[in-house]
Amino acid sequence: MDRMLRIGDRVLMYAGYGSERGAPVMSFGGTPSTRWKRPEVVATIEESGVWMVMPDRPGYAGSTRQPGRTVASVAADASALADSLGWERFAVTGGSGGGPHALACAALLRDRVTRCAVAGSNSPPLVDGPEPTEEEEQEDPRRNRTSWRALHGDLRPALEESARSIMAAVEAGGPEFPPDPGSPPGPPARADPEAVARLAATFVTSHDGWIDDHIAFAHPWGFDFADITVPVSLWYGSSDERAAKYADHLAAAIPHAERRYYIGGHVPPANAYRELLRWLTLS
Repeated sequence: MDRMLRIGDRVLMYAGYGSERGAPVMSFGGTPSTRWKRPEVVATIEESGVWMVMPDRPGYAGSTRQPGRTVASVAADASALADSLGWERFAVTGGSGGGPHALACAALLRDRVTRCAVAGSNSPPLVDGPEPTEEEEQEDPRRNRTSWRALHGDLRPALEESARSIMAAVEAGGPEFPPDPGSPPGPPARADPEAVARLAATFVTSHDGWIDDHIAFAHPWGFDFADITVPVSLWYGSSDERAAKYADHLAAAIPHAERRYYIGGHVPPANAYRELLRWLTLS
């Protein structure tokens, strides 16, 4: 269900999933993604018994753009959203580019956040020196060209070309979501109007949010990992070597963070996501 919250002169769009009587969880989508989730993801959330809200960060799918936002900026929006929902305390989670935003809430809203689980999260990049080579990026994903270009150049042309390629593949009969290695592809997304709407919201109308996420990642994140005192779990897949390397750096920086390994790729399969949600509700 789509909902809207006004924060000053901005609009924050969000969606709710699951049972409103369930444990409150705030989830932050990847880079890029939106509040609209695929049916199989929604089913797992509903089976878990949590009450999950998923806000679109500024610049995504109807949420007003906020130029110059940092990763830490999310904490004020999360606090305002929780207040509007009557949540005193809540868990947070984030996948991929949503991970840093969940960690920001864990650090900056320590009196409200109960637990924090991130899946395939990136860690602060290294953007000094010349543009990294492909070999340097493979060796250490913190030295990635996207973050370097976000700080030193213009990302928009490359991201727009990537979006065009993704939508062209969908138009040619591709699935909504790339399968894990060795798994068969899903049905053609173009046959499902809701899938097409989710893809368009992510890759056609949300370029500003996509770009602003990367700019925020390339600048100081605005919080200290050492300030995170709540339980944190770092989830990554067996075929996601990049996320495993990021988890190494996050685990070294976050006190008491625990690593959680699952069989799969960058996005947790249903069984791993179900376990992640269960972990978030532990007392």
